[in-house]
Amino acid sequence: MVSGVPRIVVAAPASGSGKTTVATGLMAAFTARGLAVSPHKVGPDYIDPGYHALATGRPGRNLDPWLTSEDLVVPLFLHGAAGADVAVVEGVMGLYDGTAGTVPSGSLGGGDYASTAHVATLLDAPVVLVVDASAAAGRSVAALVHGFRSFGTARVGGVILNRLGSDGHERMCREALAELGLPVLGALRRHEDAATPSRHLGLVPAAERRPDAVASVRRMGEMVASSCDLDAVLALARDVPALDAAPWDPAEEVDAPSGGERPRIAVAGGPAFTFGYAENEELLDAAGAEVVRFDPLRDEALPEGTRGVVIGGGFPEVYAAELSANEPLRKDLAAFAQSARPLYAECAGLLYLAEELDGAPMCGVLDGVKATMAPRLTLGYRAAVAVTDSVVARTGERLRGHEFHRTVTEPGHGGSSGKPGGPGGTWRAAWQWSTSGPEGFVKGECVASYLHLHWAGSPWLASRMVRAGGGDRQ
Repeated sequence: MVSGVPRIVVAAPASGSGKTTVATGLMAAFTARGLAVSPHKVGPDYIDPGYHALATGRPGRNLDPWLTSEDLVVPLFLHGAAGADVAVVEGVMGLYDGTAGTVPSGSLGGGDYASTAHVATLLDAPVVLVVDASAAAGRSVAALVHGFRSFGTARVGGVILNRLGSDGHERMCREALAELGLPVLGALRRHEDAATPSRHLGLVPAAERRPDAVASVRRMGEMVASSCDLDAVLALARDVPALDAAPWDPAEEVDAPSGGERPRIAVAGGPAFTFGYAENEELLDAAGAEVVRFDPLRDEALPEGTRGVVIGGGFPEVYAAELSANEPLRKDLAAFAQSARPLYAECAGLLYLAEELDGAPMCGVLDGVKATMAPRLTLGYRAAVAVTDSVVARTGERLRGHEFHRTVTEPGHGGSSGKPGGPGGTWRAAWQWSTSGPEGFVKGECVASYLHLHWAGSPWLASRMVRAGGGDRQ
């Protein structure tokens, strides 16, 4: 299938240049014009896509060659962009910042693997470079842009100047960039009114502050619409070749049952559990599950008829008191864990299933495991190897994921918890990776760890969850 979806990638020379403001503002401004906008984010980010979703009314989706594969970037993009008039892809970090260390042989990305430039090259999409000009004069800005345009494979198609101090400052930058023959697509002044609040892991998720987030997104859209040449940006987005690929289809990735009951898989949501990739739930649905949501802050029991539970990432440490106060659900989850039904938890889910989180009682499914806030952030890509069979993996299977947390657990990995604790004996480690040794906890049909996984890269996770929820473990 050949598709010519109009598309741009919003990138920057470095983090903190204003990519999120400009990308989200473009999404909101185009949506306000009546266009169907497909929002995307490069890299393993959960928070920015939440703001993208508010701006466009469509799920924010991630494009990450490490978490899925190079071959899946275009199909996943086309899946998300189906029916869209234009796609806006927000980059990650600096334009050429990718993974460190080993990359798959034959990769197009090379040393830039999983960078914004890598994804832009795979999509054959022009880059709009957002340049923070707050501490530079015109010719230095031009020199910076020239370097990024001439380095690597990314096609820089235009510049948006950000944090300009005055009309004179803008004029100097425009005159210098005119020497490069590169269009200036927008010029934004220093702005505080469109800022979004942040804390220890970055921006506050949109789901936690929806009224304020909606207002912030609206202001971003208005600011970009008044400061950028939207027609020129659209013209650049439309000046792209067709992509010769078929959209990713979750139904083709899993073994769906031919009929019968659809086991109900309950997925944690609400303000405390906001991290998740849209494709994960789409794969569960395609594999035959009835996917339902529950909010651990408010619901006192799992949805009736639940046959499997997925608890993703988020900020349970911010809501520890409220989560602890919901004792009926904590007890229900503990009982569910003893029922030989599948229970899969990532990061925040791990903390919620622990015995304690910063001294507040949690579900106690991971008996003897205590979690506390840590002084340092742990983040990065992880190449994991399953070191024991679990509901989602078999010993020796390899998966690619990422970590993103500022907590630690004691014990720090999956060895014995010191308590026999129910069927299956003591806890065993779930994964092994070189940076920190054994990680995670497995016992019975429960697996919990700090590892975040994008299931499009390992779709059998969904198939196994659904089969186990239906009573069939393969």
